Amino acid sequence: MNLNFSSPIISPNRRFQVPTMVDPKHYEQIAINEQVVNNIILSYLTHNCYGESSEAFIACTGMNRPADHLENTQKRKSRFIVVFHKFLSSLGIVNSALEGDTLKAIELTEELSHDILDNNKDLLFDLLSLHFVGLVCSKKWSEAVEFAQTNLGPFGRHPIYTERVEDFMSLLAFKNTLESPMVHLTTTGYRQQVVDTLNRTLLAYFNLPSRSTMERLIQQTTLVREGLRRTKGFPPFSLRIFLRR
Repeated sequence: MNLNFSSPIISPNRRFQVPTMVDPKHYEQIAINEQVVNNIILSYLTHNCYGESSEAFIACTGMNRPADHLENTQKRKSRFIVVFHKFLSSLGIVNSALEGDTLKAIELTEELSHDILDNNKDLLFDLLSLHFVGLVCSKKWSEAVEFAQTNLGPFGRHPIYTERVEDFMSLLAFKNTLESPMVHLTTTGYRQQVVDTLNRTLLAYFNLPSRSTMERLIQQTTLVREGLRRTKGFPPFSLRIFLRR
């Protein structure tokens, strides 16, 4: 089949170029080597330490066993154990923040390492602000004022935090926080934003990728489709539509 490629889309990281076709549907007509597919599946099983499944897959497909297959599986198992313990540490911290116990999240983070929050004052402020918002929404006015004076007050002495402290303190002026212009600070969306930042910070501390392989794949697919939309007028990538095919 004669494939007509247009100008390539350059990835933002500039590491490679993605060739694009006149019609993306042509990709569905490209014959993919079954051995390539099998190797991808086997690498996935090995990467996730599914030793028995990978052995069964090799037997089922009749593919040649890679010489380093067992060795790689054992190495990945050892690495997985280390990563799993890191995951458990992060999970307890993130869950505490999601469930509203941000002081517990701060405590667990400092037990892990004081450097995490000492080197990230923005994140510390965000976590403290979540606790303050929780007190305000629970109408614990005295506790909220005392907490703000003790924990948010010191941030207010720094110009970069002054306006943010004032925004949070303005919540105290309304008996019904829903009437406040700063009501967005009380939403689950704001909490999720802070928790996402906390999660990325913990992943960076453990030297783990901040995004999963699937996220990066979808990100790249979205990039390519966006380029096609701009140059060829095709609709943007939709994961929901893609999964329905």
